Amino acid sequence: MIRSILLVAAIAFIQPIFAQQQGQTANAHMNEQSFEELVKAFERADRASWQKPDEVIVALGPIKGLRIIDIGCGTGYFSFRLEQAGANVIAADVDDRFIKYVDSVRKARGITEKNLQTRKVPADDPKLEKREVNLALLVNTYHHIENRKAYFAKVKAGLKGQGFVVIIDYFKKEMPMGPPVSMKLSAEEIIRELTLAGFSNFKVDDKMLPFQFILYAQ
Repeated sequence: MIRSILLVAAIAFIQPIFAQQQGQTANAHMNEQSFEELVKAFERADRASWQKPDEVIVALGPIKGLRIIDIGCGTGYFSFRLEQAGANVIAADVDDRFIKYVDSVRKARGITEKNLQTRKVPADDPKLEKREVNLALLVNTYHHIENRKAYFAKVKAGLKGQGFVVIIDYFKKEMPMGPPVSMKLSAEEIIRELTLAGFSNFKVDDKMLPFQFILYAQ
């Protein structure tokens, strides 16, 4: 019995350390590319063929009038599409370069800050006010986050009643897209971590996208 308790305690201690190391590794891997290369990769012409952004947004349900935070927004690939669908969007990122990029595109398109605002956030905090948003979206971002239990407890606190989080990330296997397998997490691993952060009512769609799953949690 004592042995089992010690094993559980050891796992509970190791998990946040592994999450932190995994996030650091993923961030280092991404930053091997220049900012210009990252923009080119995120906005590549053929991305829509496998990312299927329009279908993803339809799958989110009616979002007109909802307040949505796009965590790890990058170039705003989804942020601008969410705004076009009628959502009130917070495009959040840790990188000043992406924040400036999204702001420049927003201004060029004549989109007001009321409809789409940028938010520079630290790596360990989404900087959400209590019950600020209806939905938190993370596309290809989850595996970059360190100390995920604490981070997503903050995300949960920022969700309004009946609010939910949607995570889109790569299948944990060798594929022509995404980071190395060692940096990926399966949907099952993410569900375990989000459960520790207080989420429930999980649903996984592993059919819509060829390289990624879509995970919903409340």
